[in-house]
Amino acid sequence: MLQARTYLTEPTVRAELMEQVPHIALFCQENRPSIPYAFSKFLLPIVVRYLADQNNQVRKTSQAALLALLEQELIERFDVETKVCPVLIELTAPDSNDDVKTEAVAIMCKMAPMVGKDITERLILPRFCEMCCDCRMFHVRKVCAANFGDICSVVGQQATEEMLLPRFFQLCSDNVWGVRKACAECFMAVSCATCQEIRRTKLSALFINLISDPSRWVRQAAFQSLGPFISTFANPSSSGQYFKEESKSSEEMSVEDKNRIRDQEAPEDVQVRPEDIPSNFSVSNSSVKLENTVEDHAAEASGNPPGEISVPVDSSLLCTLSSESNQEAASNENKKPGNYKSTLRPEVGTSSQDSAFLDQELYNSFHFWRTPLPEIDLDIELDQNSGGKPSPEGPEEAAEGPVLSSPNITMATRKELEEMIENLEPHIDDPDVKAQVEVLSAALRASSLDAHEETINIEKRSDLQDELGINELPNCKISQDDSVPLISDTVENMDSTLHYIHNDSDLSNNSSFSPDEERRTKVQDVVPQALLDQYLSMTDPSRAQTVDTEIAKHCAYSLPGVALTLGRQNWHCLRETYETLASDMQWKVRRTLAFSIHELAVILGDQLTAADLVPIFNGFLKDLDEVRIGVLKHLHDFLKLLHIDKRREYLYQLQEFLVTDNSRNWRFRAELAEQLILLLELYSPRDVYDYLRPIALNLCADKVSSVRWISYKLVSEMVKKLHAATPPTFGVDLINELVENFGRCPKWSGRQAFVFVCQTVIEDDCLPMDQFAVHLMPHLLTLANDRVANVRVLLAKTLRQTLLEKDYFLASASCHQEAVEQTIMALQMDRDSDVKYFASIHPASTKISEDAMSTASSTY
Repeated sequence: MLQARTYLTEPTVRAELMEQVPHIALFCQENRPSIPYAFSKFLLPIVVRYLADQNNQVRKTSQAALLALLEQELIERFDVETKVCPVLIELTAPDSNDDVKTEAVAIMCKMAPMVGKDITERLILPRFCEMCCDCRMFHVRKVCAANFGDICSVVGQQATEEMLLPRFFQLCSDNVWGVRKACAECFMAVSCATCQEIRRTKLSALFINLISDPSRWVRQAAFQSLGPFISTFANPSSSGQYFKEESKSSEEMSVEDKNRIRDQEAPEDVQVRPEDIPSNFSVSNSSVKLENTVEDHAAEASGNPPGEISVPVDSSLLCTLSSESNQEAASNENKKPGNYKSTLRPEVGTSSQDSAFLDQELYNSFHFWRTPLPEIDLDIELDQNSGGKPSPEGPEEAAEGPVLSSPNITMATRKELEEMIENLEPHIDDPDVKAQVEVLSAALRASSLDAHEETINIEKRSDLQDELGINELPNCKISQDDSVPLISDTVENMDSTLHYIHNDSDLSNNSSFSPDEERRTKVQDVVPQALLDQYLSMTDPSRAQTVDTEIAKHCAYSLPGVALTLGRQNWHCLRETYETLASDMQWKVRRTLAFSIHELAVILGDQLTAADLVPIFNGFLKDLDEVRIGVLKHLHDFLKLLHIDKRREYLYQLQEFLVTDNSRNWRFRAELAEQLILLLELYSPRDVYDYLRPIALNLCADKVSSVRWISYKLVSEMVKKLHAATPPTFGVDLINELVENFGRCPKWSGRQAFVFVCQTVIEDDCLPMDQFAVHLMPHLLTLANDRVANVRVLLAKTLRQTLLEKDYFLASASCHQEAVEQTIMALQMDRDSDVKYFASIHPASTKISEDAMSTASSTY
C-alpha cells in the first residue's frame, strides 16, 4: 500500500505522507522483531526519492522528515552510507536542478553533525569543497558559507586547515556580498576549529578585510562577530579566574609562592656582556623587542658571573629600536664619539635555534608599555633569605649607575630621536612606521622631563643600593662598559616616562593624555592589536551611522568575553570603552551591561571591581527599570564579591527597589524578594534586622499574590537566621512584629499571610518545634475563630497537613498537642464545608503555592 502511494500524482498527498513518516518509523522501531526491515526497505527509499520531487512542498517535508529520522537515530549507519549520501551527492552534481542542488547542500551540512566525523570526511566533505567553488550558482556558495562552521566543527582541526580553509578564503572574497556576510557570521566557529597560529596570522587579517568590506551588511555581520572571534584567542592558563588573589599579603605567602609569582610576572631577564657587543651596530626590523623566556630566567637566577653588575631597571622596558628606515640617522650616530652600537643577545651557550626564536618573540608591545611590576622589594628579601652575599664591586658600580640618566646624554638622545622621527615622517601612512614613530615620540617626551625629577629618581636608586649594601638585584642584568650605548639611554628615559605617567594617573583622575599616550595604554599582546582597535571603535558614534544603529549593543554584549580573553592585566585597554557604553544614550546598551556586570566583576577581581565597576553599578541602580532589573537579578552575585564595608553601603539603597517607574511592574518586586533571600547570608543579624526586615514585611503585604508567596519564604528564612544568632533577641522581636502586624491585622489578607508564614516556618524547619509552640502556635490557633472562611481553610490545611506531620506533635503528649487537636476538632465542626473538608481528611498536596491558589488569595 505504501508503494502504491508513492505513485500518486497529487503533491498534497505526498507531502502529508512525508509528515507521517517519522511517526511510522518510530512505530517500526518499537515493533522491529515483527517487522525488522519495514523501514529500511520501504519507508527510507520513499523519503530519499522525494528529496528530488518536482513540488517544492514535497521536497521541504521530505527534508524535514529525513532530518527528524537522523536526529532520532532511526536510520542505520549502513543505510546512511548506501542509501542517503549517494542520493545527496547525485543531487549536487553539476547538471542537477539549481533549486534541488541548493537544498541538497543544505541537507548535507545539517546532517553532518548527526552522522559523525567519519562519514562526513569520506562522503560529504569532498563534495562540500566542490560546492564552495560553484562558479555558476551563488546560492550554493551562500549555503556553504552559512554552514561552514558546522562542517569545520565536525571534521576537526586537521581537515579544516588542510581542505576547508582555502575554500573559506575564497568565499570571504566572493563577489556576492551575501556570501561574504555568511562567512562573517560563522567566523567564530571556523576559528575554533583552527590552531592559535593560523588564527593569529591568517584569520585575523581575513577578518579585518571583512570589517572594511564595501558592503554595509557585511560590515554589520563582521562587527557582530568581532567579539566572539576575539574570545577564541582566550588562553585558560593566562585568564584563570582566582578572585581576590591580589589581596593575599606577602606575609601570608610561602617562599615557593613568591618564587612562582616572580617567575610568572617578571621572567624577562636579559644579559648584555661586554664581550658580546659586536663591532657594528645591529638593529632589527621591528619597533620594539623584548626577551620573554622563562628558561633564560632560570639560567640567570643561579648567579652572576664575575665582572657583571645588576641595575634595577624594569625588565619589561628592555628593548631595541628599529632603524631599517632611518639609515641616515644611524650613519650620524657613527660619527659621534661615545655612542657605541650594541645589540641585545641571548646568553653564551644559547643555541642558534633559540636565538632565532628570540628574534621572533622579542617584539612585544604589551610588555614594553605595561606598568612596571612592583616586585623589587620582594625579590631583594628573597635574595637575602637565600644567603646571597653582596659583591665587593657594588659601591663603585652603584656610583657609576647614574651616568645612564645624566642630563648631557639626555640632550644628545633628544637630538638623535628628533632626527629619527623626522626621517620617518614621510612614511607615516605605513602602520608599522606609524607605530615606530609613536615609540620614538614617547622616548622624546621622556628626554624632556624635568632634570630635577630625574635627579631625585637617581638618588633614590643610589640610596636603595647603598642601604641594601648589594649590587645584585634580580630580574635584569646589564653589563656596563666605559661608554653608555644610545639604546640604554633611551630605555632609561622611557622608564622615567612610564613611571611619571603611572604616578600622575594614580594621583589624579582628571589627568589628560595625548592621543599617542591614549593609544599606548590600549596595547596588549593577547590578540592582534588590529582586532582590538576595531572592537574599541564600535563605540564611535560614526559606526552607528555607517554600520549598524545597534553596534554599541553588540559591543556591550560581547565585552565580558573580550575582557576574559585579555585578562585582568589588560583591563586598561577596555576601561574607557566600558565607561562609554555605561553612559550610552540607548537604554538597551546599558541594560546589556547591567545583566553582565557581575560576570565582569569575577573576571577583574575585587580591587578593579571596587575601583572601576562599583561607580558604574551605582549608576545602574538609579537608571530606568529596564536597566535596574539587570542589576537586581544578579544583586547577590555582585555584592558578594565586594569587601564587607563596601557591601554594607548598599543596605541603605535596597529600599529604593520598592519604588518603580510603573507600580504594576510586580515582577520587579518579586525579583527583589528572591534576591533578599540570597542576601541574608552576606549580612550580620543586626543588619538583617535593621535594613532587610522592613523591606520583607512590606513585601508580605504586597498587592500581588506572587510577590507575597516569595516574601513568605523570605520572612521564614529571616526568622531562621535571626533565631540562630546569639543572643536570639532579634528573632524574638521579629516574631512579635509578625504577630502584631499580621496575626492581629484588621484585614483578612494580613491574617492569612500570618498563616502562610507559619506554614513556611514549619515546612522549612526554620524554628525548633518547641520554640514554635511557644512563640507562634498560640497566636496561630486563635485564628480558628476568624470570621473569614479563607483564613480558617488555610489554618485547617496547615494544622492537618503540616504541623501534625512533625515528630514533636506525634511522639509527645504535651499541652501543645492537646491544643492543636482541640482546634482541629473545632474546625471539623465549622459551618463552612471547605473548612470541614480540610480539617477532616489529609489531602496529598502540601505545596504553599497550591494552598494560596486554592484559597483564592490572588487579588491581581
